[in-house]
Amino acid sequence: MSQAPVNRQVLLKSRPSGIPQAEDFEIVEAPAPAPADGQVLVRNLFLSVEPAMRGWVSAVANYSQPVGIGEVMRSFAVGRVVASRAAGYHEGDLVVGMFGWQDYAAVGPEAIQRRIEESDLPPSTALGVLGLNGLTAYFGLLDVGQPKSGDTVVVSTAAGSVGSAVGQIAKIHGCRSVGIAGGPTKVALCLDEFGFDAAFDYKAGDLDAALDRACPNGVDVYFDNTSGPISDAVMKRLNVGARVVICGTASVASWDPWPKGPRVERHLLVKRARMQGFVIFDYAKHYAEAWPVLADWVRAGKLRYREDILDGIEHAPGAIAGLYRGENLGKRLIRIADPDQGAQ
Repeated sequence: MSQAPVNRQVLLKSRPSGIPQAEDFEIVEAPAPAPADGQVLVRNLFLSVEPAMRGWVSAVANYSQPVGIGEVMRSFAVGRVVASRAAGYHEGDLVVGMFGWQDYAAVGPEAIQRRIEESDLPPSTALGVLGLNGLTAYFGLLDVGQPKSGDTVVVSTAAGSVGSAVGQIAKIHGCRSVGIAGGPTKVALCLDEFGFDAAFDYKAGDLDAALDRACPNGVDVYFDNTSGPISDAVMKRLNVGARVVICGTASVASWDPWPKGPRVERHLLVKRARMQGFVIFDYAKHYAEAWPVLADWVRAGKLRYREDILDGIEHAPGAIAGLYRGENLGKRLIRIADPDQGAQ
């Protein structure tokens, strides 16, 4: 009987008080598990890094149970089935699901989001433009934001994997897209790579003046990934009937104690605007509607994407903090195996 391969696992070592840092995690080694009846053994190829992971490890109330101390860090991953004891799954299948930051995962079908069918596209896209990020942009903008042709759509963290997709989907639907990003490199990416009609650097000076130049006719849809001063400035420019999609609060370092800031109620009242929180997992039953649409947009060149790939699981512990420092240009992934050799 052959010896089980080594399974490197990234465990949560301590509970972060804010943004998780590298020292909050540890890497351990154990034998790869054997799949039980009804399970498959997945060899992970790419691990996802999400801003939402900050909430997944926080002790503060969130939309999901926090990862426990000593547990494998929760994560979506793309992997290849290397052994199957589950009906409908076969050795060699490429799958995406909640497999965690580790080399191998023995999981049941409930942990598998889907089998990857887009053989003409890189498998890594199942974690980005065809994964949670693309889905978030698609449903957050179209279902919650409800853009109409001619609307001005403003998105914060516009060069990121979600924000860049929001801007492009807005353009596909006949809207004017305005991106807010941090630094000239990311602004150039919004304009040259993702085709925003306007974009500006929120760090570069007078935020109000920049918004006035970029949105001379006000704001109809605001896709908010940041909260904080950026959002305070946008609120003042909402048009009558505007829609605000609350997707993230990246600018707030800690919610304990709860930060205080300008009140938005008057803006919403006077402009008869609507503000709604959005969590992509609420749309799980509808994912299958979006995947072929997003894939066709990618194939047609209407939806472009960037990936920021770190090679090696040793980069995982510090990867979340790097997101919040703005290090990445595109969807952050950790490659831990060659996709073409993943079945070995």
